[in-house]
Amino acid sequence: MTVLIAKTALLPDGWHDDVRIEIGDDGRIASVQAGVAGKATHDILLPAPVNLHSHGFQRAMAGLTEARGPGGQDSFWTWRRLIYRFLAVLDPDDIEAITAFAQVEMLEAGFATVCEFHYLHHGPGGALYANLAELSARVAAAADLTGIGLTLLPVLYTHGGCDGRALAGGQLRFGNDVDRYAALLDGAQAALGPRPDAVLGLSAHSLRAVSPDVAAALPQMRAGAPIHMHVAEQKAEAAEVHAAHGARPVELALNAVGVDARWCLIHCTQMTDAETAGLAQSGAVAGLCPVTEASLGDGIFPAADFAARGGRFGVGTDSNIRISLAEELRLLEYGQRLRDRARAVLADAGVSTGRRMYDAALAGGAQAAGRATGAIRVGMWADLLTLNASAVDLIGRRGDAILDAFTFARGDAINEVWSAGRAVVRQGTHVARAAVERRYAMRLARILDRL
Repeated sequence: MTVLIAKTALLPDGWHDDVRIEIGDDGRIASVQAGVAGKATHDILLPAPVNLHSHGFQRAMAGLTEARGPGGQDSFWTWRRLIYRFLAVLDPDDIEAITAFAQVEMLEAGFATVCEFHYLHHGPGGALYANLAELSARVAAAADLTGIGLTLLPVLYTHGGCDGRALAGGQLRFGNDVDRYAALLDGAQAALGPRPDAVLGLSAHSLRAVSPDVAAALPQMRAGAPIHMHVAEQKAEAAEVHAAHGARPVELALNAVGVDARWCLIHCTQMTDAETAGLAQSGAVAGLCPVTEASLGDGIFPAADFAARGGRFGVGTDSNIRISLAEELRLLEYGQRLRDRARAVLADAGVSTGRRMYDAALAGGAQAAGRATGAIRVGMWADLLTLNASAVDLIGRRGDAILDAFTFARGDAINEVWSAGRAVVRQGTHVARAAVERRYAMRLARILDRL
């Protein structure tokens, strides 16, 4: 039994002082008591959120796509061509090393779990590995090394656009038909092994890469599993989907795919008011990645309207060019402020901006991951983090002001992190950082030589 005593902690009913937590050998919270006597071992204890959207291998591209290419204006679509060139040189060892390094940074940033939206399945040119799930196994191996909680989401990608055109070029590494995807899922489940807190989910890449009828059939492939899909990220995507199906992407997802609370729709930066209301009513989670959405010029998610309608959302790091829980939350709010020329847009009566976003990220991330997490409550996985109250911007902060300072001033104040009771970060540094970083640096040098 691991025992933590915190000077203050965020419990399901709010902030409490002198909180004692017991973590069982099974990695779950065994008991929670507030107002107990005893010397505190930690300053500030919080539930640790889920990173609900990641493409681990893209971490190695950070800083490599910031120059404008030939032909004038750069865009998401020119960036995508660079992605295809980059991934053409990646082998399984590269992918495992990059993914492990990204996971180390996620844990140090305060995420205890990652939903890995894993669409890179085959070798260059689409050549199949002897183990169809070889690259899923590499993601799982990275998680075993780093100790991060993992919801693995193998991605179905069947064609190159709404017109059904065949996959070509870099997309060949992604492609499977439905039958081979079912086999891939079996292989991915085997790769996760007996680890009790690992979850296998489902995903369709997008309504450009998977037809609505196939996406609608996904829930039958794994009973109760979470399901993720990119939706409405770019204006050109919205126009293509509307031209092919007579409906915008979120509208199509709601009406033809049957999106409900099992689903997490990623980005949703291109929505009408009616789509925003419909998505909120569906119970699905909106998966927001503000750093990547800003990097790619996607647009701004209508978070204030969505939240006012009871919509559920969480945050993810997507391209992993900058891995920071605090920055994802901060940019989410700042995007609303820039658009509306207002302040504290996501605050509510009696609830500060930082607290409201953090609560949403906890609940939405847990739902999207299909994981018993998001609160310091008996029976939940012990996904926890501590903040250092002596960090200069946290000095003297109490209650929700702690989360405001963490989000808007001091996102690097994380001291320790546990994932399902595994102590993975101590004094702000991952316990295996040195070895993981050395391996990553070696593989990255080889990758850059091959580009």
